[in-house]
Order: sequence, then structure tokens, then C-alpha cells
Amino acid sequence: MTAISRRRTTAVGVAAAVALGVIAVPAHARGDRGAPPPLPRVPASVETPSLFDDEAGGNANADDPAIWRNAEDPDRSLVIATAKEGGLRVYDLDGRQVQSLPAPPPPREGDAPGRFNNVDLIAGLRFPDGPHDVAVVSDRGRDQLRVYRIDALRTGVPLVDVTDESAAPRVFSTGPDEVADQRTAYGLAAYTDRRSGRSFAVTSRRHETALALAELLPTAQGKVGYRTVRTTSLPAAFPLPDGRTWTPCGEPGELPQVEGMVVDPDTGDLYAGQEDVGIWKLDADLRSPARLIEKVRSFGVPGTWNPQTEECDAGADPGYGGRHLSADVEGLTIWRDPEHPRRRGYLLASSQGDDTFAVFDRERGDRYVRGFRVTAGGGAAAPDGSQECDGAAVTSAPLGRRFPGGLLVVQDGANTPGTTGLDGEARTDTDFKFVDLGRLRRAVGL
Repeated sequence: MTAISRRRTTAVGVAAAVALGVIAVPAHARGDRGAPPPLPRVPASVETPSLFDDEAGGNANADDPAIWRNAEDPDRSLVIATAKEGGLRVYDLDGRQVQSLPAPPPPREGDAPGRFNNVDLIAGLRFPDGPHDVAVVSDRGRDQLRVYRIDALRTGVPLVDVTDESAAPRVFSTGPDEVADQRTAYGLAAYTDRRSGRSFAVTSRRHETALALAELLPTAQGKVGYRTVRTTSLPAAFPLPDGRTWTPCGEPGELPQVEGMVVDPDTGDLYAGQEDVGIWKLDADLRSPARLIEKVRSFGVPGTWNPQTEECDAGADPGYGGRHLSADVEGLTIWRDPEHPRRRGYLLASSQGDDTFAVFDRERGDRYVRGFRVTAGGGAAAPDGSQECDGAAVTSAPLGRRFPGGLLVVQDGANTPGTTGLDGEARTDTDFKFVDLGRLRRAVGL
């Protein structure tokens, strides 16, 4: 037997999966025609400094980026990224760090410190003194959201924490003891409702299938709190055409979680990546049923958790999976087409299991277009590519002289060349890679 992606097991009702539109098709019915052609390779042109997930490195681990465009001076645009216990990092377009913001300390002795997992942006959040752009962060360590105002005039400290501590409740947990289990706020996508002008953040729950919608609430003092509007849950068990019910294999007690999420600003749809299952689509306000629009290749593959190896031993593949994503599904980001404003552009997804990215056409029913790889640039000093990618962010807007055709930023979960610590062991080394979007468009043929 072979090992498959770790994590997650257990089940909820099959009826819920049927109601949410899960449709599995065997490989022999899909008309598979052998191995696909090699994917285009796009080199990274910039990389950020290494983050090291050890005591010497401040337990910093790159995870999720967001791109803030400085409309007045695009050359001074920023990349804002999470570093887990390392807090937030802010980079310029050359990949240089311009600011580091720490995660909050533990609220009491023995509790976990803040651990920033995902970040997204709200343009023009309505404060009493006018609109301000903000970055919203999911704090997995403390089960909260944190909000940072972006101030282009403060070049040394462009982000300022404006979280209203008195109005920042736990998102999912009922108390600090439950927070300690780390079934807390995980993935995040933020958006502003075009009809009401109100701003929201959707968060997922670690090791669970739950999603929560929170409304952001600016105060007269220039702070931001939030309130939970509603919650929903995705399925954890799935009916298969052969009559069996499948649950993704994982460590006992862990359900198939969601992390990568993005809201389509043109339609109000939420795309949510359930890591071992596939990509779901539903209304961002969490009112509508969810549809599974793309499955991972291992969908339907039976597995048994092996406590000795802490991996899943896989059974035979029944052929009910998708063709374009290898678990885990991770970073999701939306590319809006600036040359054809009436077209919706593309959804990009990180296929972590095979170090690739998949492109889906939002205008044509989210149909798969093509995939690509982010690889090393030319020359000895050039950045390496992206492996085991978690988060991703894209903008098609021109970013000055450095990226006139737009920018894609992806996390690199295995930065090379590796670094050895004082103990002689390899350090966990992660960073972010910047990809010229114009070059990507030409390479992929979009």
C-alpha cells in the first residue's frame, strides 16, 4: 500500500453531501487519453528573505500573501504576508522586508501565542473619518481576527494594528481551553458587498469543515471590531457511484479542513479549497448551497491511518477523482482580466501535492484551462521555484517599473538551497516568490 496525504477522517451525513452537489465520475467515463503534455514553466524573478521555523528564527513560517497596490505610486506597492508565530511581514516589490509586525503574546501563562495563518485585503473600509485600506488576518493561535490599517505615507511602518480588542471575540471557540486545541480560525477571505457597502471576512476552522462569516465594524476611535453573522459547514463524507461512502483519511478526530479561499469580486461567489477534497463554490454570505466544482485526484481513494508512520495507507484508486489537482488544494486567488473588463478572468489554485498551479476560466463555468509550474530563474543568484505551495495572490494591475504586467506571489514551502543550523540539522526554510504576470500570461497562453 502507498501513503497518501495525511490528516482528516470521520464523517457527517451523506445526505448533506448529496444536497451540496457532489458528483463523482469514474476515470473510464471521463474519456482519459493518456498522459497530458508537460506544463509550462514560469521562472520566479524575485524572492523574499528566508523565514526559519525554529527558535533562532522566531518560529517564523511563510504561509499566505496579499498584494496591496499603491494607486498614487505603484512602484511603492507592497506584499503583505503571514509568518505564523512570526506575525506579519511586509515586503517591497524587490522582495526586501520593510516591516515586521509581531503576533500577539499568549493571553495567559500556558496559552498559545498568536499564529497568523491567512491574510486578505479590504479596499476602502468605511471609517468615520473616511475610507482606509486594511489587511485582515486570521489568528489561528488565539482564534481571532486582527485588522491592520495600510498607510502609504508611513513608509517605515506602513501597517498599523487597529484591532479593537474589546470587540474581537473568538471566532469558533467557547473558551481558552478550546483554543488550546487549535481548532481555531484558519483560512480567510475578505470582501465588501457591492450593494450594501458593508465589509466581511469569511474564515474556516482548523481540523473542521465549518465556515464563519464575520462583519467588520470600524469604530469612532479608528479601531475595527467584528461580529459573527452566520456559520455553515461543508461535508466530511461523500457518496460514491459504487454505493460506498468515502471520508478522506486523516488523523483520528480531524475532519477535512478548508484553508485556501477567495471571493470573486464580480459575482460575490466564494471559492473554498477543502484540502483533501477539492474546490467548492457558494455565495460569500454563506446562504447558498455549495457545489463541488473540482475534485482532487485522490477523491474516493480509501485510506487507513497508520499511527506508526503518521500517514495514511492508501487502497486502490477507484477512479472517481479529478484530473488537475493533487491534494492538498491550497492557495486560491482570482485574476481579473484588465484587457477585457467584461470577462471575468481566471481562478488560480495551488496544487500542493505535485508542486503545480491550475487555472480555471471563471467566465466558462470554471472550466480548467491549463496548469503551470513556478521554477527557478536563470543564473546562479536567481530565485529557486515554488514547492509545497500554501498561499498565493495575484493582481493584473500594473505595479510600476518592476511588474508592469501585474504580479503573482506564491509561497515556497521548501526554499533552496537549504540552510543548516548550529546543531547541524537542516532548518525549515520558507519564503515567497514573485512571478512577473506578463511573463506568466505568455507562457501559459492566456
